[in-house]
Order: sequence, then C-alpha cells, then structure tokens
Amino acid sequence: MDGSKINDKNVTEELLLEEGYRKYSGEKLDIYYSKDICAHIGNCVRGNPDVFEVGRRPWIITDNGSVEEDIRVINTCPSGALKYIRKDGK
Repeated sequence: MDGSKINDKNVTEELLLEEGYRKYSGEKLDIYYSKDICAHIGNCVRGNPDVFEVGRRPWIITDNGSVEEDIRVINTCPSGALKYIRKDGK
C-alpha cells in the first residue's frame, strides 16, 4: 500500500486531519495515524520499534528512523491507518 495516497490520490494534511488522522511531526517527514482504521496487525512495531513503540508517549517518533525506512514501514500497513507526507518535496 502506498502510504502517500488515498484512492490513488496524493494525501494532504487537511484531508488526513479531516479523516481523523493524528499528526506526528518530524524534521523531514510527517507521519499520520488513524486509530479508527488500524487493524493492529503490528507491521509498524515489528518493522521499526525505534519509531513505532506502543506504550510510549508519543508512540510514533518520526525522527528515530530515516525517511526511507519510515516510508518502507508505513507502506507495509495493510489497513491504511498509517500515512505520510514528505517535507523535502520528493
């Protein structure tokens, strides 16, 4: 799944916030999470526990991983509960 899109359209912050996603800001990447969509499969936590750690507040710390690694993990989310927006224009 492409974590930068919903229904093949690029996501925007406004759209994600309207849809109930919560924003986790990073220097080069913002990660968005929707608890209402999450199927709790755990791909994120297993994919990079430095970024995604259940029980920690905040549970997502974007800058604990590289942009490429964060995107790789987000793209393994089967439910679409994780989305991202790059800040570097790529």
